[in-house]
Amino acid sequence: MYYVNEHIKNCVRIFPEQGRRDYLRLDMNENPEGLPKKFVEEVLSEITPEYLATYPEPDVFMKKYADYLGVLPDNLCLTNGSVMAIRYIMETFVEKGKKVVTVAPSFEMYWVTCAMLGLEHVGIDYDENLNIKVSDILDAMDADTDLVVLLNPNNPIGNVYSQEEVRSVIEKAQQVGAIVLLDEAYHYFCPNTFLGFIGEYDNVILLRTFSKLCSIAGLRLGIAVSNPEIIHYIRKSIPGFEVNTVALLFAERIVDHPELFDELTAIEQEGRSYTKEVLEQHGYCCDFQQGNFFFVIPKTDPFELEKKMREKKILIKTFRKDLLKKYIRVSIGSKQVMQQFLDAFLELDGNE
Repeated sequence: MYYVNEHIKNCVRIFPEQGRRDYLRLDMNENPEGLPKKFVEEVLSEITPEYLATYPEPDVFMKKYADYLGVLPDNLCLTNGSVMAIRYIMETFVEKGKKVVTVAPSFEMYWVTCAMLGLEHVGIDYDENLNIKVSDILDAMDADTDLVVLLNPNNPIGNVYSQEEVRSVIEKAQQVGAIVLLDEAYHYFCPNTFLGFIGEYDNVILLRTFSKLCSIAGLRLGIAVSNPEIIHYIRKSIPGFEVNTVALLFAERIVDHPELFDELTAIEQEGRSYTKEVLEQHGYCCDFQQGNFFFVIPKTDPFELEKKMREKKILIKTFRKDLLKKYIRVSIGSKQVMQQFLDAFLELDGNE
């Protein structure tokens, strides 16, 4: 009988649903419409057979992105989506059997990666009002803690942290010898960032992704930002060619056109405001925190509603855990996209 790693064998995985392309996809926090068509066509015109035949060279993009962030290229490590950054960080900085502290629920790949690597995942629960106490995070950190993860905003619950709260976590982590990972996948949808902490503390890593606002989830590009020593160790753990050449080209052109960030943010904000206004007019209990998504309590059973919405070719997110099972979560798109969602939702959820 062949050998199978015990942690991989025992890891419980639920893989993403396939066959979603023909649906209005409001279930996985993607941009349902993507980048402007003209922009995509212009970038695609640069892709020649010779370009695809050449191994990726990330230095040009790294210099431009470092300038955009106001850091140096030595502060950056590119990965095949931020999920791979998560894995490399845990493999590099968390000793087997030691603790990784996150809030719960959070992005599922944190606890999945812990399970795959034989690490102890410690989840700090939200209360019934979807609030988290930072004091509970601090209390969970001890000498066996190697990594603490804060998503700002969090996924699936879009709460954010103050500067003081994050600083208290970083300083407690320093006391116990832990690294703090600040996952900013959704930072464009909230007013604050903790990028400045990477220069102030030696135990902080920031994660960014081009999957959400930048709308190239299909190309897989994540960025770890930290001090040069930490980045040096992460780079040592990754393959020789981690990020593909098409992802690098699209990301470079996005950074070349920073007005895209403002345009895409404005589209999301218009869709958010419109949706919130309509749902409140119809008496719905909604939770619009940060992130490109919101929660709403439907008047009918969430799981039955999900099935009916699917029949109309619209995907939404439901949850089995007690804390969230009364909600549906919906990704936010343009006003036009949200009109399509609302027309179906209000009809199917028992509204006259």
